[in-house]
Parts: sequence; C-alpha cells; structure tokens
Amino acid sequence: MKAYKIVSVLFLCLAVIVVSEPYWPQWFSRQDKINPEEIAETNDKEAKVAIFNNKEVAIPGNLLAETEKKSAKILGDNSGNKRIEVDLTKQQLYAYEGDRLVFTFLISSGLWDRTPTGTFKVWIKVRSQKMSGGSKELGTYYYLPNVPYVMFFYNDKVPKKVGYSLHGTYWHNNFGKPMSHGCINMKTSEIAQIYPWVEIDTPVIIYGKYQNKKVI
Repeated sequence: MKAYKIVSVLFLCLAVIVVSEPYWPQWFSRQDKINPEEIAETNDKEAKVAIFNNKEVAIPGNLLAETEKKSAKILGDNSGNKRIEVDLTKQQLYAYEGDRLVFTFLISSGLWDRTPTGTFKVWIKVRSQKMSGGSKELGTYYYLPNVPYVMFFYNDKVPKKVGYSLHGTYWHNNFGKPMSHGCINMKTSEIAQIYPWVEIDTPVIIYGKYQNKKVI
C-alpha cells in the first residue's frame, strides 16, 4: 500500500512537470550549440521560408540593406562607458553611455525562463546568421536562416558554445512578451541602430523575471 502511494505521488509530480512551465519544454527545446571557432556571417540569398515553432514563416528580402538604409544615423556619441541592460520583468532593453540613457527598446526574452541572468559581455558580432533548435515533437522546432544583427554574449557560467545573443527578428512581432528559446529578440529596425554602437566586450546586464507565465 505504501509503495502504491509513493508511485501515485511520483506520477502526480511527473504530470505537473509535463503540463506546466518552465520545466518540460525547456529540457527538450534548446537551441543548437555553436562552435565559437567557426562563427562567420552567413546570408542565404536563396532562402525564402523559415520555420518557427513548427510553422513556416516568410523571410523578408533585402533585410539588411533596408534596415541599414533607415538606421544610417546612429544614436549616441560612441563615447563613455557603454553598457546594455535587459529587464526581463518589463521586457525592455536599455543602452547607456556612462549614466546617459541613449536607447530604450521592447524585447522578447526566452520562454520557460531560458534567458540567463547576470553580467555578460559581447564576444562577437555577426550581421547575419542561421539559427536552429527546438523540438518537432513539442512543436518548438525552429530553423531560421539570415537572422540579422547577431551579438553573442557570454560569461564564466554561460559559455560561448551555448549561443546566447541579442538579435533581430522577422518571424514574430510580439515584442513585450517572452517568445524565444533563450536569446533576446528585438525588432530588426531597432537592433540595427544598436549593432554599430555596441563594441566587443560591451557589458550586457540581464535581470528580473517575467511574471505572466502560460500553461502549454
């Protein structure tokens, strides 16, 4: 009888884990690891369709050219101590030069608490990059050619190979709510302004916790 009760309790706990965030999806919906030694710009001009959460999404043409034309004027004076702060609670990104705020933008962080918190630094910038990961079985598979304006960040606890980054986004427009598999999603037109402003080793400070979780 005791064994039956123990099994019942374990089964109930497993059921809660399976149907509730943040546990189940995060174990099987990770982004693919990268090789830091082989990071390079990739731009597949023939790619027309991407996949996000098992659904096809059209890839906009001339994405980099259009945004660079519109963001030719870079805000900020490119001087002083630069840093980026990301508030996961408010889903906001702030960029500072010393004590002066020069950018404020909405972002979409990771579902299932997948965006790490702490102090990081940018280690490489890539104008365009293919990203993939997730799980077809869970409906979280993604294959995204030509992700624009990628800025990878890391620290001692989150290694480069995990592949966390800030980057532009063409597959959703739901900024202000978590949508990603861990990265910081931004509107392409907005990250295009930050991309030339950010330098290698610019600190990225991520804090907070998004409160409005959904049940899958």
